[in-house]
Amino acid sequence: MNRRDPFTSRTRHRKVGIMKIGIIGAGNIGGNLTRRLTALGHDVAVANSRGPETLEALAEETGATAVRSTEAARGADIVVVTVPLKSVPGLPSGILDGAADGAVFIDTGNYYPQQRDGRIPAIEDGLPESRWTEQQLGRPVIKAFNGTYAQDILDNAVPHGTPGRQALPVSGDDPAAKQVVRDLIDALGFDTVDAGGLDESWRQQPGTPVYGNRGDVEAITKALAEASPERTAEWRA
Repeated sequence: MNRRDPFTSRTRHRKVGIMKIGIIGAGNIGGNLTRRLTALGHDVAVANSRGPETLEALAEETGATAVRSTEAARGADIVVVTVPLKSVPGLPSGILDGAADGAVFIDTGNYYPQQRDGRIPAIEDGLPESRWTEQQLGRPVIKAFNGTYAQDILDNAVPHGTPGRQALPVSGDDPAAKQVVRDLIDALGFDTVDAGGLDESWRQQPGTPVYGNRGDVEAITKALAEASPERTAEWRA
């Protein structure tokens, strides 16, 4: 079962109340977010495409509740969608229905056309990846965690105010929803940089200077400013 995260006893950060959080996708990012968020005391429901019986070990380890994908968002204050982009259109209809009023939806996804997802014409034509995901889901999303190494979520958390603290870019159109996500990331042990609206989220897509960058606020701000909207050959279909 879940044991309290020792990190929380030595960390000063913005106060984040206990929330109900749904995680759709239990891969590397989804699994490690489940581990950290439950350790912080949040009520986490986690789902994958194969059914809750395949998540028994993760549930036993963390104290999260393994559910069907159609149940993950039920009553959730935050829903994290962390599935391959090619799988987003195939998510069950209404998968985000039943979330709490004012719920915040986080998209961690990346477009890997050659490596995994195949060609998605709208993205190839210049639509930011998270804008495309938002259209598929029918809900506004905040883009976060997409360029973060999954292991960093477990290993690189440090107290608020620590010099050189790793910073994560966060983009989205709703300032209040974005702040919820930034506060949550701060509680997880990382600084954040406001990367602008979702139409600017291409600045944190694969192939940009910020993607996989473990820098602090200054470094991440600089990397975002240096990004080019032109997708390099490795990241085109």
